[in-house]
Amino acid sequence: MSDNAPAEQTEQAETEPDYRFTLANERTFLAWIRTSLGLVAGGVAVHQLVPGLAPAPVRNSLAGILIALAAVLSATSYPHWRRVQLAMRRGGPLPRSPLTILLAAGVLVISVFAAVLVITE
Repeated sequence: MSDNAPAEQTEQAETEPDYRFTLANERTFLAWIRTSLGLVAGGVAVHQLVPGLAPAPVRNSLAGILIALAAVLSATSYPHWRRVQLAMRRGGPLPRSPLTILLAAGVLVISVFAAVLVITE
């Protein structure tokens, strides 16, 4: 396309996607947010409710990892939802999400950290 083409011609045509896919995308977004809230709750619980689990600096580290993962997840879930929505409207391939591997790796690190704390208690 030339640079002089009207904006309507340079943009890809968008159509309304099937509402089931839109709602599925929205449910996925809400699941990311729900997971994020769960991670925040876990971080607060580790920090405030289990003082005997480990010394304060160790508990603070675990709580910090939980809350940091929650922040990253909540900050990136909306942009991902938006990219998927645009891809569906334009009939393009769905974008890959780095969130799944980030979340899986984060939960693995947290699980190993918590397991070590519980075993060494």
